[in-house]
Order: sequence, then structure tokens, then C-alpha cells
Amino acid sequence: MRKLVMSFLAVVCMVSMFAGSVQASSNETTATWLWDPALLVREEANVLAFMEQKGINKVYVQIDASFGQQVYRSFISKAGAKGIQVYALDGAPAWATRGGRAPMVAMLDWVKKYQASAKADEKFAGVHLDVEPYIHPHWVSKQREIITNYQKLLLDAKALAKQIDLPLEADIPFWFDEINYRTTYGRGNLAEWVIANTDGATIMAYRDTAALIYAFSKQELDYATKYGKKLSIGVETMWSAEGNQVSFSEEGEAYMHGELQKVREQAVTSPGFGGFAIHHFDSWRNMKQ
Repeated sequence: MRKLVMSFLAVVCMVSMFAGSVQASSNETTATWLWDPALLVREEANVLAFMEQKGINKVYVQIDASFGQQVYRSFISKAGAKGIQVYALDGAPAWATRGGRAPMVAMLDWVKKYQASAKADEKFAGVHLDVEPYIHPHWVSKQREIITNYQKLLLDAKALAKQIDLPLEADIPFWFDEINYRTTYGRGNLAEWVIANTDGATIMAYRDTAALIYAFSKQELDYATKYGKKLSIGVETMWSAEGNQVSFSEEGEAYMHGELQKVREQAVTSPGFGGFAIHHFDSWRNMKQ
């Protein structure tokens, strides 16, 4: 009987390890993107329960002013009680154009007014931008101009966020370290520039094997270490038309946790390693176990 009990407990521990949190320590971020704030209206309790189950301690929540402040106040206060930081999320490729700054300013103006009226436990913990300028149709033909506008956007956003005492983070693709810029802001490596000029970054290392995820993130981890920043390593759970190698959607959550543990074992030696970010809430919640 004792052997049976011990075997049962061993199985339970293994299942819990794979089905639960990807978080390894209290100093490590386990983040996700929540793009649909309507979920906070329809099923706030379910959203919070899932995040608690998975050990999520940071969530980037899309800002949609049409939902009103109370939706965000309710969620942030309840998330905070569970140890989850909430960052205001927004961004679009058009923001990296000459006239694209206005939506960013409007978004941060909304956050500024929100912070001013919110109680201490209802306030956002930071701002997270997902601009992805390379999706803009002029990225190839006018890359220098787009990059210049993108750099200006991030610097302006950081200054505005600082006015309301919030850190600014940004998403970057894993291949930004292959882009060398020569703009108004000097010359250098674009991945390094973004990491140096924001308070934190998430690298979208969207592959489904530990070897590739770590390989794609290593240079950015070095940059983060150099500038005293923290880099979150992002992975995909949503099906991708780019091929099966991009997302964990085909393999499932248990496989994903196994690969992320392998990444952690290599990345944890870097002072710039900040944890993982799983894209995104809905697809993660619905992926096979």
C-alpha cells in the first residue's frame, strides 16, 4: 500500500509540474497578453482563476476606453490581491509612421487620467507597447523612415509614462538583432537600442523547441544584462500560418512546459533573464493539455 501511495503522489507531482505554472521563482515573471478586455466583463472570475492556476504574475491588458474605467478598476484590484501586476497594453504598426503618434498619446492620456482617479490598489503597474513596425506595408521600401519614427515613438512614450511614474516595456521580434539602423538617433543594432531605451522588453522568440527559443534569445539576454534590464522570453500558443515550428498549439501545454524548463536551465545564468511571456491568454487557455 505504501508503494502505491508513493507512486500516486509521484504521478500527481509530475502532472502538477506540467499542467500548472511555468514560473520557477518569485523573482521570475510569468506573463501573458490579454487582447480582449470584453473577457473582463463576461468572465472576470474565470480569467483570474486561470491566471492564478498558471502562476501568472503579470498580464498585459489591452486598453479599450469604451469599456470604461470601472472594468479595469475591478480587475486590477482583484488581480493585485493574487499577486498579479497589470500593464496597460496597446500598439499598432501605423504608430511607427510620421502621423502615427496620436493614438499612443491618446492611450497614455487615458492611462494618466485613469491613474489620477484610481485607488492605490486599482492602478496599472506599467505600460506595455506592441507596435510591430515591420508589419507596416512600407517597412521594406521605407525602412529607415519607419525605424526613425518607431524610435521617436518609444522615446516619447517612455517620457509620457515617466510623467505618470510608470515603466515602459515593448515587444520585439527575435530578429531585431539582425537589423542595423542609421537614423537621427545614431547607428547601431535595433534590438540593443530598444532594450537600452525602454524599462523592459519581451522578445517574441516564437518557436516550439528549447534549442531555437534560447538561440533566438541569447543575444537579447546579453543586451539586457549589459543595460541592467530584464528580458522576458515570449512564446506562442496560437496557431500560426507560418508553420508548425512557430507555436506550441500542436504539441500542447505539457510539451511547452518541458521545453520552457530547458530554456530556463540555460537562461537563468544570465542576469538579464526576467522570465517568460505566453502569447496569448485565450489561445493558452484553450490549448490541449
